[in-house]
Amino acid sequence: MERAKLDWSNLAFQYVKTDYHLEYYFKDGKWSEANIVESDRVELHIAATALHYGQQCFEGLKAFERADGRVSVFRVDENAKRMKRSAEKILMEPFPEDKFIEAVFKVVQLNRRFVPPYGSGASLYVRPLLIGTSGVIGVKPSTEYMFLIFVMPVGPYFKGGLKPIRLLVEEEIDRAAPLGVGDVKVGGNYAAGLRASHKAKSLGYNEVLYLDAKHKKYIDESGPANFFGITQDNKYVTPASSSILPSITNMSLRTLAEEELGMKVEQRPIDVEEIFDFKEAGCCGTAAVITPVKSIKYRDREVTYLQGDEVGPVCRKLYDTLTGIQLGTVEDKYGWNFEIPMD
Repeated sequence: MERAKLDWSNLAFQYVKTDYHLEYYFKDGKWSEANIVESDRVELHIAATALHYGQQCFEGLKAFERADGRVSVFRVDENAKRMKRSAEKILMEPFPEDKFIEAVFKVVQLNRRFVPPYGSGASLYVRPLLIGTSGVIGVKPSTEYMFLIFVMPVGPYFKGGLKPIRLLVEEEIDRAAPLGVGDVKVGGNYAAGLRASHKAKSLGYNEVLYLDAKHKKYIDESGPANFFGITQDNKYVTPASSSILPSITNMSLRTLAEEELGMKVEQRPIDVEEIFDFKEAGCCGTAAVITPVKSIKYRDREVTYLQGDEVGPVCRKLYDTLTGIQLGTVEDKYGWNFEIPMD
């Protein structure tokens, strides 16, 4: 295999065109087989429900090269389940879970030369997308759909990798309503957060920390990521909320905190005032894995957990364990990795 000529150790988290993507079409009650496409453009009806009524959902996961050259993808079965749930909540035709896993394997195999080499700190990001394609004017679900999946080699989500960030508690802008679609991965949730993120960055912070829309009291998510805190008595606490996307990374970290670090794990409503009692805090998700939180500003008070670019011991241990499992340097006793056969 001749690997793509890229500066692997200095990749940003941004779009890079690769060789192929896959498209599947739902029409007349059934899904087609994969169509292998070289272009990175799609053609849509001007009245497609994805464009007008937000009938679209997506996923994000990563494939990694190991020291022995094998390639694996992390917890792809959970992404398949989550996309099915997202589709059903906005009345789209779900893409079958077995075909989802098959599509992930196939698109990685087709773009093998773009899988970053082991030790580079980069990974192959996989983006599945499901969209309504019927031309409809009048709010109702599409009858035809397209599932497409593409990949791109990426570096860390936050520039600098595992470096602490500053958060600003947001009280004026809501990301999602309690009984809405905040718990599924649809584009509207991210569009709703753009103003808040832009505001925070303009004030010198890296991201926002949302409060729940109903009470304006409990922590929800942090920008595009789940949030967790480490208490003084060494508990891993993370918000329980119907407005939060169930993060596969967070789910994995809860397991590791309990099973590997011997911590008590609590998923519960977290009063925003608790931030002043944590000894560590972090944001987590597929793109960033873990991003330690340096400080959080809430109204006229700011709590600081870390000095300089240091990383707290719990965040460091969780990060090293999870990434070690993904890269094959730590035993995968949970069966989270799926090896992708390569010819």
